[in-house]
Amino acid sequence: MNHSAKKELLSWIKSFFVAVFLVFICRQFLFSPTTVLGASMSPTFENGNKVILNKQGKIDRFDMIVFHAPDSKENNYIKRVIGLPGDKISFKDDVLYVNGQAYKESYLEENKKNSTLAKITEDFTLEEKTGDNKVPEGYYFVMGDNRLKSKDSRDFGFIRKKSIVGKVVLRFYPLSEFGSP
Repeated sequence: MNHSAKKELLSWIKSFFVAVFLVFICRQFLFSPTTVLGASMSPTFENGNKVILNKQGKIDRFDMIVFHAPDSKENNYIKRVIGLPGDKISFKDDVLYVNGQAYKESYLEENKKNSTLAKITEDFTLEEKTGDNKVPEGYYFVMGDNRLKSKDSRDFGFIRKKSIVGKVVLRFYPLSEFGSP
């Protein structure tokens, strides 16, 4: 092999390792793919949907996040952020109240329409569910969109900020639903 061919091969090898290193850094610290399992976020996400998580983004109310399940070491859950640190949460007559202000949860309309029940979210206050009257600093209150079939903060309490894997920013499968959820 002549000298220029060796240089070309070495250049390709260096480029390959730099690309692998950059992919590793991006996946480890910036973005990560994951698969939705279960029906707790239906119809927003269905079982088997594939999404991309932003691991660095700021978490806002109504963002969908993936976090380490507090009741299982092997699983992660995907839920919607309802309460931020310092928020007081309550539900009355299927209406969400955050710090006394009513919020319309348009993402629940399909579930409400398809339910035979008068309401899909039982009445409660944060204190009744968690023993605290507001979300503590460094924690979040999360719920699934499929309120009747979701295991969420109503069951296992607040989610630690450090247990959050990332915020959902893109659905890439199925391709017919590609885009921002």
